[in-house]
Amino acid sequence: MDFFYAFLLIFNTSWTLAGIWAIWKIRNRKLAPAPTPPVSVMKPLCGVDPDLEGNLDTFFHQDHPSYELIFGVQGDADPAIEVVHRLQAKYPHIRSKLVIHNSRRGMNPKVRNLRAMLPAIRHDVMLISDSNVAVPPHYVREMTTALAEPGIALVTNLVTVQGDGSLGATLEAMQLSSFVAAGIATPNELMNEACVVGKSMLFRRSVFERLGGFESVAHVLAEDFVMGRMFQRAGYRVRICPTPVVNVISEHSVLSMYQRHLRWGAMRLRAAPHTWLLEFLSIPMVVGLAAPLFGVNLWLGLTWAIGLTLLRDAVQWLQLVGRKHLGRALLLFPLRDVMHVVLWAGAPFKRRVSWRGNPLTLSSGSRLYVEGELPTGTLEQGPWGKDTISTAEGARDRRAAVGEERSH
Repeated sequence: MDFFYAFLLIFNTSWTLAGIWAIWKIRNRKLAPAPTPPVSVMKPLCGVDPDLEGNLDTFFHQDHPSYELIFGVQGDADPAIEVVHRLQAKYPHIRSKLVIHNSRRGMNPKVRNLRAMLPAIRHDVMLISDSNVAVPPHYVREMTTALAEPGIALVTNLVTVQGDGSLGATLEAMQLSSFVAAGIATPNELMNEACVVGKSMLFRRSVFERLGGFESVAHVLAEDFVMGRMFQRAGYRVRICPTPVVNVISEHSVLSMYQRHLRWGAMRLRAAPHTWLLEFLSIPMVVGLAAPLFGVNLWLGLTWAIGLTLLRDAVQWLQLVGRKHLGRALLLFPLRDVMHVVLWAGAPFKRRVSWRGNPLTLSSGSRLYVEGELPTGTLEQGPWGKDTISTAEGARDRRAAVGEERSH
């Protein structure tokens, strides 16, 4: 057997087994009891996701002793406003605030929303959670318990999927529970390399602001990746909690799945190009199909690749999703792998992306920029990427931050 091909087999097998072990380690991690500081849960909203009300409802049922919910929307016409109002009326005993703003501070729409929400929060410990996730009652308490561990400054979660059973939803769940989950767990658990999921991040505001705060990530699309590296480079560690968050999707087509992961691939390429190059070699079927190029029997290569892929997919699916739809997921692995290769190959050609209706253009480091002239009244970027807004707009942002509150 060719020496280089033997190396590929060893590398791919080792990486795959390491991912399985890393996820097992996370799912079986025991957190020691610790004080539970008050938490400000920040929920940036943009439009109405599938089952948005149900997702947000789970945050009103947390067993954490002291927390507040801060919702943020850009513009007073966003339909998410009505959803928040209904929940505030339904749970008047939970402290919550809705921030409606027209801020243009930053090119990343999510970070722009979060920056406008900052004046409304009360606590130093902040938890950023996306609108399309549902969580169990112990979610906030588990996150703060993990933060109390020595050296930990940022806490995140793996992601699983709750869908409608469609082909697109099943493929989404497969990709998140296999390649994506291992790609997050392995660097964090085995290499002490921060890899953070933006759907769920908890940290102390005072520490983050000493590192540069949201201004540092206002003009990049992969703000979660950059934030993780900011904490790591400062000497802190990232902890992944045992409980995954549930990404709720419905009517998820294969096309929407493809577009979402193509955007993620384009971000990974710009944020960490060397890691992106190795992704191709981490797909067992790619290495298996390449066997004849190195003088190895194709069927031997395919037997190894199929066996390793099914092992990974089955074990990680059981760890993160459970038994539901396991058989169907395993039958779809060839289609998922073909899409994975196409997504990887298409990432270099994807410069323009869309995030919740916001057209964005990517450059190196996942930095965002505007093509053409800026319309009057939009943000202006200085030589160091800092944004400037008019005094009048800043005053509007401060007034909007007062928001609408429901509390004891």
